Parts: sequence; C-alpha cells; structure tokens
Amino acid sequence: MNDNFGPSGTVLVAGGAGFLGSHLCKRLIHEGQRVICLDNLLTGRRENVQALLDNSLFSFVLHDVVEPIPLDISATHIYNLACPASPRHYQADPVHTLLTCVYGSRNLLELARKCGARILQASTSEIYGNPHVHPQPESYRGNVNTVGMRSCYDEGKRCAETLFSDYGARWHLPVKIARIFNTYGPGMAPDDGRLVSNFILQALNGSPLTVYGDGSQTRSLCYVDDLIEGLVRLMNTPPLFHGPVNLGGPQENTVLEIARLICKLVKVEESFQFFPLPSDDPEQRCPDIALARRCLKWQPATGLEAGLRKTIDYFAHDAAYEPQEAQGDVSGTLGHDSGINL
Repeated sequence: MNDNFGPSGTVLVAGGAGFLGSHLCKRLIHEGQRVICLDNLLTGRRENVQALLDNSLFSFVLHDVVEPIPLDISATHIYNLACPASPRHYQADPVHTLLTCVYGSRNLLELARKCGARILQASTSEIYGNPHVHPQPESYRGNVNTVGMRSCYDEGKRCAETLFSDYGARWHLPVKIARIFNTYGPGMAPDDGRLVSNFILQALNGSPLTVYGDGSQTRSLCYVDDLIEGLVRLMNTPPLFHGPVNLGGPQENTVLEIARLICKLVKVEESFQFFPLPSDDPEQRCPDIALARRCLKWQPATGLEAGLRKTIDYFAHDAAYEPQEAQGDVSGTLGHDSGINL
C-alpha cells in the first residue's frame, strides 16, 4: 500500500474544478504535492483552477467519472469530490447525478485498487435527510425520502458510502468517508443557488433576500479553509480508520439569523421575501463533531462573521457578478417557489 503523501506522490482530485475541489487543489499544490484535477466541467469551472494551469505540479484532465478512468492515470491518494452539490445543479439531471455518485465511486475505487491508493469519499450531511436526531452523530441512520426531489443526491451519496465501506472491507483499501455539512467561502459560484451566495448577491444588489418557510429552520456553516483542513487530516489518518466522520460547523443559526447577519455586514436595510417551504427541506441541520475532534484533532477555526466578511468581499470585488435578482435555491426546470435554503 502506497502511503507516500509527499512530493513523490500524486494526488487525484475528482471534481477538482468545483468549489471545494479547487480549494483542495490549491492547498495540495501549496504543500508541494503533485495534483491531477479530473473534472467534466458540468458544474466545475475552469477559472477556479486557472491560476494552477502553468504550475508543473498540476495537471487538468477533462473527464466524466461516470466513464472508466483513463488507463494512464495513476495516483497514491484519491479524493472523490465529483458530484454536483447544490440542489439547483443536481436536480437538473437527476439520473446523471445518481450515476456520478455510484458509477463514479466504483470507477475511482477500482483505480485505487489498481494503484494501491488511499481514497476519500466526499459524502454529505444530506444522507441524514430531515433528521429526527439533533445534532446529527455519525451513528444516526437518517430520515431520507427515496423518491423525492433530492433523492438522486441523497440516495446516491448513501450508496457511495456503502460502496466505499464494502471495498474497504473486501479488498482492504484504506478508504475514508467524510460527511460534509454546509460549506461557504470565496470561490462559490454565483449561480449555485445556495443560501450564503444567494443572500450575499441579493444584499449586494439591493434586492430583498429570499427566505423559504418562516426562516426558523436551522443551518450550521463551515468556512471552506476549515473544511479542507478536515479533509486533509482525514486522508492522513491510519489505514484502518475509515469513518464516516462529520465535518462542519457546530454553531447552529436559523436561516433568518444568517440573512440578517449578511444584511448587517453588507450594510443594507433588512428586506425579505418569504416563499413556501418545499418538500424534504430539513428543519434542522447541525453536525455532532465529537468524532472529528477526537480522531482528527479538528474543529472549525473561522468564526461565522469573519468567514462571511471574506465571502462578501469575494463577491463584491473578485467574482465579477452582474447585478441581477438572485433567485432562490431552485432546480433547473422548476418554478421560483420550489427553492430551498441550503
């Protein structure tokens, strides 16, 4: 088994041109790792990794993980972040989303078998569904609708966890499973339909902030740099430690509290538009991170206000957003009232 996580190793980041993937690629390159970024650019963006393209340690491969991985690719460590993560994007082609979770995981796991690589699955808090246990520990099995609007993603990620677990048991692969909770920060796509990007864009545009339900549903937010630190620490745990491990912010806020804080930081008057809460929207979402604290010595280091300030600055100055009415968290073909505050 190859554990040389150093300059002589090669790290494959599937979904490396996405929000989290690009931050991970930059972190690994900064540490002197050789990185292969694999992405079909369905939701990932080439501009996310543009600054790395001239770096000799970085390679970009345009490829969909649903298809077999090119035979000439080899790696010592594999991060599987290849899947649309916002409802707007993963509901646009739900069949492809499900196949990405299942076929993509299998293809990358087979590559890990061939190369003797460590492999990490970026799973999600969505596997808990609309939870009946709060906060959610890794032992909680969830409350998920198998035939709902979010099922392609929720069930796809649950199946991927099963594949990782079974590959680890059958072929003694050092697999790692991270359950990622809501993450935000610079580099978010303006059109991804997520709570933080929506609210910030609407506040910067002087538009009312779109809130679904009465805004009392809760979310816990984790700044992207902290999340990437958690992924790297999990990858470097002993081979027999597989997880799953929750990675997210343990501070819980209502959607309305987050909206009001963003209005305060952008320095605009509070103004909200309320729409009906869609089906399967979780009422509470907050991780129990006791396992991460114990086994990874990890917890978020960036406060919510500090992280939001950096994200607002990104959208105001670096993202080159075009003033428009930012819509709610909707899928590609559904109406405005089908949004969710993710």
